[in-house]
Amino acid sequence: MTPLTVNLPLVIAQITGGRVPFKMLAVMKAGLRRWAKEVRKDLPLKALSQELNQHLARFLREHQAGHILLYSAFGSELDPGSLPSLYPATYYLPRTQDHQLAVHPLPCELVRHRYGFWEPAPESPQVEPDLLDVVLVPGLAFDPWGYRLGYGRGFYDRFLAGLSPRVLTVGLVAEVLVLPELPRDPWDVPVRFLATERGVRLATQ
Repeated sequence: MTPLTVNLPLVIAQITGGRVPFKMLAVMKAGLRRWAKEVRKDLPLKALSQELNQHLARFLREHQAGHILLYSAFGSELDPGSLPSLYPATYYLPRTQDHQLAVHPLPCELVRHRYGFWEPAPESPQVEPDLLDVVLVPGLAFDPWGYRLGYGRGFYDRFLAGLSPRVLTVGLVAEVLVLPELPRDPWDVPVRFLATERGVRLATQ
């Protein structure tokens, strides 16, 4: 595994908190995305995903979750795909639609997105997000407050902003990519829990 260097995140952590212009925030986020991708591509993703899903299954059982939004992992993302075999419930997948995420029950017909991941076909049945009990959220990195470093398109921030407060939102990330602090834009929406290979914990309040 490539040795982890955290110089970039630590430097950024010293100048965040709304004290820098938006343009500089965008530059910092772009640099962090490149760094996080380099770190993540060398992680033992299959083993980490298995450990994470065991913790998630216990978390879902404790909260008696019945309706859970997965995501379709691609590239070097941690994969929640084995979760239905560990915890029986009704599962859903999101589909990108008009800069938003639509929610579709599984099983359904899947089509390949132009970025390479699988998502429900447009004609698949659709439900309202407020039906969900738990939303699993991918990310390149998270910080202890639940703020997320995504890919920059804002799909999940818009989706999370519209959810009922009762919905439990969980960021999935390798422990090594829980960073001391991430730069934040005004529209960034934190998750309530962080799930790593070490367990599921409440984000710092």
